[in-house]
Amino acid sequence: MEIDSATNGNSDAVMTESSATITSSPVVVPASRSNQFTESLKLEHQLLRVPFEHYKKTIRTNHRSFEKEVSTVVNGVGELADSDWSKDVTVSRLTSLVTRLQGLKRKLEEGSNVENLQAQRCRARIDHLDSVDVENITEWNNTKLKRILVDYMLRMSYFETATKLSESSNILDLVDIDIFREAKKVIDALKNREVASALAWCADNKTRLKKSKSKFEFQLRLQEFIELVRVDTAESYQKAIQYARKHLASWGATHMNELQHVLATLAFKSTTECLKYKVLFEPQQWDVLVDQFKKEFCKLYGMTMEPLLNIYLQAGLSALKTPYPSNSIKFDVFNCLFSASENKVAESNFSKRHPNVIFTGGLRLYLDMSQIWF
Repeated sequence: MEIDSATNGNSDAVMTESSATITSSPVVVPASRSNQFTESLKLEHQLLRVPFEHYKKTIRTNHRSFEKEVSTVVNGVGELADSDWSKDVTVSRLTSLVTRLQGLKRKLEEGSNVENLQAQRCRARIDHLDSVDVENITEWNNTKLKRILVDYMLRMSYFETATKLSESSNILDLVDIDIFREAKKVIDALKNREVASALAWCADNKTRLKKSKSKFEFQLRLQEFIELVRVDTAESYQKAIQYARKHLASWGATHMNELQHVLATLAFKSTTECLKYKVLFEPQQWDVLVDQFKKEFCKLYGMTMEPLLNIYLQAGLSALKTPYPSNSIKFDVFNCLFSASENKVAESNFSKRHPNVIFTGGLRLYLDMSQIWF
């Protein structure tokens, strides 16, 4: 029987060749890990949507400002061409138009800088999402955790702390400090029973609010009307009627029932005991406006209503498993971030899945890691 020369050759050479082949082969990422990356990136919708919406808003604002100023200048030049004014008046008006154009140039330069900054922010976030890899997943997750913490701080109005954490972690392009500051100004104004800032915000976002069929501006107008009626003087009633004709009449086609309900306060007044109308004069109506603004603001920018930290914590607590159902495991938690209602939700969700684990509510867990795993 003949022996195959390949199998009966130099075994050392064969082994060397084989190990060289093994060493040079690329590292294959497990399919489960790759799917995990993909699913994780699906949760980053807000990270890209917020700066993109802000970028579009800035472009629209700059465009409207440019059209308004150019239209004014063109009309001014047309008036000069058709008039028989003296030389001094014509020169004076032309000088005024030139000054206006110079002001427009400065505004366009400032607007261009803002647009470039926001485009840079969008690019930084795309690069950040594109950088996730099996080799740097730990670092990437640490950055994500800091983003989530900054998001929570901004929603709780801890702006200085959020800014310092963002600067120290070099994630300023990955968080939305300026957008939350804008929202905070409107919220503070509403808490002080002032609607001017909120109405200005509605005017800036009028097109998008109209597309989403928002009633927020209408509710602000109704509240202004109520405040005029609350004064309870003949002059204030006259102002309320004029205000209704100017700002509320146009809403009658779509919100007639609500409009009639509020207009009836002219007859019932702020001292009425009729519950249907008395509730319109309650201070809590301003809290309703604050909540409504938060909903509209989050909807406009594609944000979640709840802080991301709460969402991830609730999801994590719901996903906890224990391989020892016979043992009762107790873990204690600092109640530093969850509100009472959120503790209740977390406790309910957790207890349904883990009846043998004693939940004491909150954030930081003290537990035996050999018995509980994520």
